[in-house]
Amino acid sequence: MKSGVRRLLVGVMLTLLVLPFVGQAQEQVHLRFTLDWMMQGPQAPFLVGIDKGYFAEEGIRLTVDRGYGSADAVTKIATGAYDLGYADINSMIEFNAQNPDEALVAVAIVLDYPPFSIMTLEGTGITTPEELKGRVLGAPAGDASRRLFPLFANAIGIEVGDVAWVSMDVPLREPLLQRGNVDAISGHSFTSFLNLKAIGVPEDDIVVFLYAEYGVDLYGNAVMLPPSLLEEKPEVIRGFLRALTRAWHDSIADPAAAIESIRARDALIDVEVEEARLRLAIDVNMLTPDVMEFGFGDVQPDRLERSIQLVADVFDLPKVPAPETVFDGGFLPPLEDRLPRQ
Repeated sequence: MKSGVRRLLVGVMLTLLVLPFVGQAQEQVHLRFTLDWMMQGPQAPFLVGIDKGYFAEEGIRLTVDRGYGSADAVTKIATGAYDLGYADINSMIEFNAQNPDEALVAVAIVLDYPPFSIMTLEGTGITTPEELKGRVLGAPAGDASRRLFPLFANAIGIEVGDVAWVSMDVPLREPLLQRGNVDAISGHSFTSFLNLKAIGVPEDDIVVFLYAEYGVDLYGNAVMLPPSLLEEKPEVIRGFLRALTRAWHDSIADPAAAIESIRARDALIDVEVEEARLRLAIDVNMLTPDVMEFGFGDVQPDRLERSIQLVADVFDLPKVPAPETVFDGGFLPPLEDRLPRQ
């Protein structure tokens, strides 16, 4: 009898000792994450990180929702509808200036070159950006490339008033260019390019003027969040960025596999189109010279300062934000973990 009681007591003690550690292993922080747009190729790394368990390994239960534009995503993060998200850093800078009490901070650049661009077709006779002068351009009123067009115009030496703009709904942008209703359109390069191909425009007929290639040295989409989250959960954010970095590497190494994470959530996607979209984003927007040298996620201080000044100028901000209020790279993994794998 005494032996049985002893065994029972030992068992209870072991349970009491082990139970707290089991609870810690199972406990996860739930983070609500918004994308900038639909779940497409360039957004795959966030979903890859979930499907491969990278976020779970860091103690994070991540839920990802599609977005409805960068401006909308920024607002939803700032108002607490989401804990953090993925959006255009330039839209964030503008929002911060207008809403200083709700300002966000970026912690990782995902698109080192933004996809802002002007596209036209061979048949228009426009072969250089300067030949946009006197032409009609089309885009939705809130399109980021359209809103930033003054920077592009200045870079190529024309006046903003040298072109006329026609507003349209998003689905009509590429068809109206194809039909000749407008001479050119503005839009994300990896979106409009593939949309034009999808409606039958031969690839060789598409002319792309990427802002980044004409001296508009901005950063693109980034992971952003309220500074209070960094203060309250710094280790969680470090873990989030470790997981995202691993998923970024995987997505670059095998884009076809990364797209399966998109298809798992939307069986109706065109797998070939989304893989092409991801590959285009990797080649043009992700694996830039800066990323090849300085790794995923970080910024170059002088370039960041120049880009903030450009945004302040084009949006006529009341003051130029300090770089440290725009970006904090102190939570990124070490450089050796962020350099592209050869």
